[in-house]
Amino acid sequence: MNKSISILLLLLSVHLGAQEKIYIGKEDVLTRISESNLALKISEKDFEKSLAEYKQTKAIYLPSITASHTGILTTNPLMAFGSKLNQGILTQNDFNPSLLNNPAQTQNFATVIKVEQPLINLDGFYQRKAAKSGMEAMSLKHQRTKDYMTFEVEKAYMQLQLSYKGVAVLEKALEAANANKIMADNSFKQGFLQRADVLNVEVRVTEVKNQLQSAKSNVQNASNYLSFLMNDKSYVVYQPKDSLTVVNFSVEEKNISENRSDIKAMQLATNAYEEMNKADKMAFLPRLNAFGSYEMYDNNAFQGNANGYLVGAQLSWDIFKGAKRFGKAEKSKAELEKSKLEYNQYVSKSNLELNQVKRQLIDAKNRIELTGLAVQQSEESLRIRKNRFKEGLEKTADLLVAETQFAQKQLEYYQTIFEYNFTQTYLEFLTKE
Repeated sequence: MNKSISILLLLLSVHLGAQEKIYIGKEDVLTRISESNLALKISEKDFEKSLAEYKQTKAIYLPSITASHTGILTTNPLMAFGSKLNQGILTQNDFNPSLLNNPAQTQNFATVIKVEQPLINLDGFYQRKAAKSGMEAMSLKHQRTKDYMTFEVEKAYMQLQLSYKGVAVLEKALEAANANKIMADNSFKQGFLQRADVLNVEVRVTEVKNQLQSAKSNVQNASNYLSFLMNDKSYVVYQPKDSLTVVNFSVEEKNISENRSDIKAMQLATNAYEEMNKADKMAFLPRLNAFGSYEMYDNNAFQGNANGYLVGAQLSWDIFKGAKRFGKAEKSKAELEKSKLEYNQYVSKSNLELNQVKRQLIDAKNRIELTGLAVQQSEESLRIRKNRFKEGLEKTADLLVAETQFAQKQLEYYQTIFEYNFTQTYLEFLTKE
């Protein structure tokens, strides 16, 4: 059983090791993101929803038209007389009191076409303006989602680059550790080293192997995240077409702009709340609507031997509705004030974040210089100790410390490059109009 498991794990490791790598560039990712990313598709549907809600508000100036066909059987005196009257089939005999009071069963079929036309509907007018502001806000929100996904691609691509740098550093560290092990084995055979020193070198080799395996897993994790962003379910291993290097943007005089899409969207949302508050106030005013109908009657279905029309206008005024409208107006006013406060808070927080990122950028730039110098110093230290170790003048532990320090400083240097590039990209994202 254990043998079968071992074989299975071995085959799995061989499969993972032989997994094909696909070269990909940042522009390729951006193109596929724009076509397939689920977050963008969801955001687009949110905009389409708000657009449809805005289109519904056309009802404030477009007519409402309905058609119906109704059939009845009745012995009700009033209904029977009225049905005959509508059908235009009344005779002198129908005015006989006995027939008026006890009519025979009468059937009536009515086809009615009704038209209702709003003329003055002030609250509906402001509701339409609010819906338009909401639609425009959602459009800007969709644009900000696009900007964010571009930023996320930049970040994910840099993480992939960093992962490969980590693999490259640790592969060289493993080569050096294996070379040290060969030297240690030869020195042990010649009696220059003790068994404990050889074991320390072997422990170092094992440590580097474990770190290298973790680094390769980071490559797969970064590749999988790119696949997720691109909505690619194959989850292959990607390799960036270009390597991680220091990138310098123009970052002077960067400030938060009120024209940034998400900030402008919040301003439009505030405008929408303002229009809704006006609409609630206008609900206290009367409404004027025109109406008309064309009616056809017959004692047979889907016939219309008799017809007539009705045209009129109605001025209606809901004078008091149990204080419901007062409460609704107060609620919309509170929502408006809350929206203004949220806007100011969001802008203030964005400026705070911008200042923090500017300081982080300065710190990252300084760390690049310091970590680059540390890499050079640790490399020189390792070279000296390695030469002394070959001559038997250096302890094994000191050589291992120097070797570990050199690998760590390289990883720190590439991590700092990543942070510097990422901070610049984030600064661009914060200040983009």
